[in-house]
Amino acid sequence: MGSIFKDFFDQGKDRESSGEVIYANDPSENISEQKIRADISGRVQGVGFRFSTKQTADELGIKGIVRNEPDGTVHVEAMGDREQLSRFIEALRKGPSPAAQVEKVVVTYDENIEEKSNFSQAN
Repeated sequence: MGSIFKDFFDQGKDRESSGEVIYANDPSENISEQKIRADISGRVQGVGFRFSTKQTADELGIKGIVRNEPDGTVHVEAMGDREQLSRFIEALRKGPSPAAQVEKVVVTYDENIEEKSNFSQAN
């Protein structure tokens, strides 16, 4: 990736956001790798959110998928250890793309999410 894009997306990493994180349930006990679904609402489509989410996931070693939904939200399925997922959820809350405005991230722990070998971006 060229430095123009890297500089642009790095702008979003340290900014504050008023996005709220809502946990629908608690993580499973005694499982090292956790799986989550996250539904993100706000201005999250058409602003590089999926691209920057994939970039963040790759940096953190998260496996999963990100996709736009017809209702204007973004859906994420992610797998990683607790620390990785905690950092990833915080990045989603802030909006990894500087043009995004996250209102809410609803996180659901779900052991039934299909295993992925990497993190991908769906259309």
